[in-house]
Amino acid sequence: MLGLNKVDSRFLMFVILLTLATPILLQPFPESSPLAQFNGGYPDLMQRFAIFGIFAIGFNILFGLTGYLSFGHAAFLGVGSYSTVWMFKLLSMNVLPGLVLAVITSGILALIIGYISLKRSGIYFSILTLAFAQMSYNLAYSVFTPITNGETGLQVTLNDPRVLGQQVAENGNVPATNIFGLEMGSSQQLHLGDWVFTFNFGYYFCAFIALIAFYISLRIFRSPFGMMLRAIKSNQTRMNYTGFNTKPYTLAAFVISGMYAGLAGGLLASMDPLAGAERMQWTASGEVVLMTILGGAGTLMGPIIGAGFIKYFENIFSSFNEHVLHNIFAFLPDGIEDFAVGLTSMFVGEGWHLTLGLIFVLVVAFLPGGMMEGFRRLGAMFNKGGGNKSKPKEKAPASAPAE
Repeated sequence: MLGLNKVDSRFLMFVILLTLATPILLQPFPESSPLAQFNGGYPDLMQRFAIFGIFAIGFNILFGLTGYLSFGHAAFLGVGSYSTVWMFKLLSMNVLPGLVLAVITSGILALIIGYISLKRSGIYFSILTLAFAQMSYNLAYSVFTPITNGETGLQVTLNDPRVLGQQVAENGNVPATNIFGLEMGSSQQLHLGDWVFTFNFGYYFCAFIALIAFYISLRIFRSPFGMMLRAIKSNQTRMNYTGFNTKPYTLAAFVISGMYAGLAGGLLASMDPLAGAERMQWTASGEVVLMTILGGAGTLMGPIIGAGFIKYFENIFSSFNEHVLHNIFAFLPDGIEDFAVGLTSMFVGEGWHLTLGLIFVLVVAFLPGGMMEGFRRLGAMFNKGGGNKSKPKEKAPASAPAE
């Protein structure tokens, strides 16, 4: 199917089904339950799962396959956002032209930055990409204010020309982002007893783009180009000594990775038509590094899992205040309840970064291959147990000589 073998085809179908069922899987608790605070099936969070999954998939093509660690991918994320918002201001609120421009502009910027940065490797490459990202941030924040609107951020207004689309919606506000009239914010809710499932068009649009991005990544991983990138990661010096020019391959990986980041930035602006310089800060670049390492660098699903894990923590655990914690621990006696709330509040709410940091330390220390390595270990453990039950160990013949 689609040029994939049977194993990869089944894997892709599993990812598609998982993506379609996300609004249901992220609503495990009824609305009346105190545990409903853990539900994550609302549109904004689901959109971020898909968008930052794209961001992490692209970063993994560079870091996971070639071993080049970039701290500057936030520059492409920001450029993609700015490009998309400008298309909203000048052309129309249709998201497709904005996404196309986001991919093109981020690809051009990645070509320039990659051509310069890839003259060095190792920590020097990482520092160069970080420097370019910080320069991009400062340019957007203070120098290119006519284009970026500085610290206020770029946003659509009623005075924008929008030559191919309406300037004002029927309600007198700025038109909503859409694709051929279907608004990104439109949702349908399904009520089943005390459960409420929200099916948002914006999420499914982002998920569709994410599935295409995942399929392209899968083809790259299985292609001769992907094998060459793995060889570069394994021993680039030896390949250079044999006379093989590795620069075009690393530059191509860098540009593809930058285009993925620009696409993610364009989708962020498509869901919320606003672009600010904060998307170019080094913290955004560090976040995608954490996503990829936490999930498993060099794996197909690892970066997506890492992105979803971090965004879930950022949006769910950070919202836990003392009132919510008291509702959760209300079944405990008063003294024990207060102690449990005081202890838990150190790791959620404003302290959610502490929990994330502890998890990251544990994963790096005990699962160097990320969460995907943990899943593989669990799978091997269960397979080993099942194999022992189904195939008991055979005894050696009595006549066999002792070793």
